[in-house]
Amino acid sequence: MESGKVVLGVLAGVAVGAVMGILFAPDKGAETRRKISRKGSDALDDVTEKFEDLLSSLTDKFDALKEDAEDLYEKGKSKASDFKRDGKAAMQSEVK
Repeated sequence: MESGKVVLGVLAGVAVGAVMGILFAPDKGAETRRKISRKGSDALDDVTEKFEDLLSSLTDKFDALKEDAEDLYEKGKSKASDFKRDGKAAMQSEVK
C-alpha cells in the first residue's frame, strides 16, 4: 500500500474519532458545532500544510533533475564537439 494512502487513512480516522468524541460529549448544540468547526479547520490546516510540504519537495526534486539534465546535455554537447574536432584532425592528418 502506498504511504500516501496510509497517511490519508490515518488522518481520516483521527478526524472521524475527533468528531465522534465531540458528538457524544455532553455539550450544548452550539458548543458542539463550534468544536466540530474548529476541529475541521485544524484538520484542513494540517492537510494544507502537508500538501504544501509535498509540493515543495516535488518542486525541489524536479529542479534538481532539471539541473542534472542540463549538465548532462552540456557534457554531451562538449563531447560531440570534441569528437567532431578530433575526427576532422584525424582526417586532415591522413590526407597529408
